Amino acid sequence: MIAANIGRIFLDAYNEKNQSNYSAKEFFVEKYYGIFFNHYKYMMSAGNSPLENPKISWDKMRTGQIPYETVEKRNDRFTKTVEKIDTGPADASIAIGFPTLDLTAPTSGQITNLQLPINTDEIYLTWIGSGLGIGVQSGLSLLFSNKQILLDLFEGWQVYRDYLNSTPGLRGNQINTWNGQWIAHRYDKLSYDEANPTASFNPFGTMKDGGIEVNTQSWTKVLIGISRYCHDTTLIAYVYNLNKVNTTVGFIPFDLPRIRKPFELYDKYFGATKQDHVDQLFGTAIGFTKACQMGAIGVNALEPKGFRDCMEKGVVPKYNPTDEEKTINFNTYQIWLLAMLNNEQLWEKAQQIATTLNDYIKSDKSTKTTKSQEVAGLLASVNKKQFIEALISIVKNSTETDQLAKIAEIIHTMPVDNVPYFLTLIRFQYAVANKQSKNE
Repeated sequence: MIAANIGRIFLDAYNEKNQSNYSAKEFFVEKYYGIFFNHYKYMMSAGNSPLENPKISWDKMRTGQIPYETVEKRNDRFTKTVEKIDTGPADASIAIGFPTLDLTAPTSGQITNLQLPINTDEIYLTWIGSGLGIGVQSGLSLLFSNKQILLDLFEGWQVYRDYLNSTPGLRGNQINTWNGQWIAHRYDKLSYDEANPTASFNPFGTMKDGGIEVNTQSWTKVLIGISRYCHDTTLIAYVYNLNKVNTTVGFIPFDLPRIRKPFELYDKYFGATKQDHVDQLFGTAIGFTKACQMGAIGVNALEPKGFRDCMEKGVVPKYNPTDEEKTINFNTYQIWLLAMLNNEQLWEKAQQIATTLNDYIKSDKSTKTTKSQEVAGLLASVNKKQFIEALISIVKNSTETDQLAKIAEIIHTMPVDNVPYFLTLIRFQYAVANKQSKNE
């Protein structure tokens, strides 16, 4: 029923925008079928409906081993499908996302013997709604109820159809995967050109047999685009996968301002250069499926891969400003920490603390590197107690007691959950200060 609800929201928005009055069946017959199925390559699988011929291999047709079906056969399948929708019971063969009526099948969940009234419009709406799923890496898809997002996805339908018709080696049945690529491109302010929508757009990859397919877009790229475009505080998506065995994750809230924050911070402190590389680094630590298990997705789900050791083990990262890729990775870690702390004042405070510690080491006139060892011990702290204890020995040997007392106060008064993130940010800022000091 979720697909039907999304289909209804889209159809209302479409009619409003185009000053039309399509019913669900009229839109399916006059618009949807023509784009999705009335061609030798489908835009998505028609499942167990009469539209699909289970005896035909799409790959063999694509590679020219067998001929595509004729227009007459497609029309016959279309007629049988409409007839079955209008006269038959609503089941998985004609209503996308509905259970099968076969109680022994793996998709027979939520069966009831109650005769629930199902309007045939709702069945047609499931087809429309299912064409608006946004596929992301991990094999899951998202359905949003936002009208503008749905209309923008619809824009991409014809673009995909044009590619299928003009590219013989391009496989079909990838509408959800296409939607993920399209919406990420559509909402990319740097690359999308309204006058030439497909300029700088290359969503394709090569298959093992030499064919072409639409690559799956990362969930972070999709959500970054949506968060930059949509000014709502929160969007809720239905997360699912329809396959031989259907998977339902459920309704997941997306905190758009918090998702957007690390990218805004990166632009502010380091500029918008290499945006694609930066976008690919956020959200790589846990994957989308585990992110959904958090119950809601915000900045915490955007943790970069490899960061965890720096925080949990007290590792002081290496900083090499001459290596552009490593510098971007380094800066991504810093910005994610700042976004998690949700307090930009802590950026400057971390820099001040790092400078103070670096000056303390430089003041060491002994050859025993005692002060350097003290700072190393301090930076290895992973909680408030360890940090304060390590700071005490430094205070005893320093003339900057007032500055060190301020550092202790910042850590002591900070919420316990924020301390590990702030200590890690200090380690990153210290690596920068230390490198700059050696280059002076």
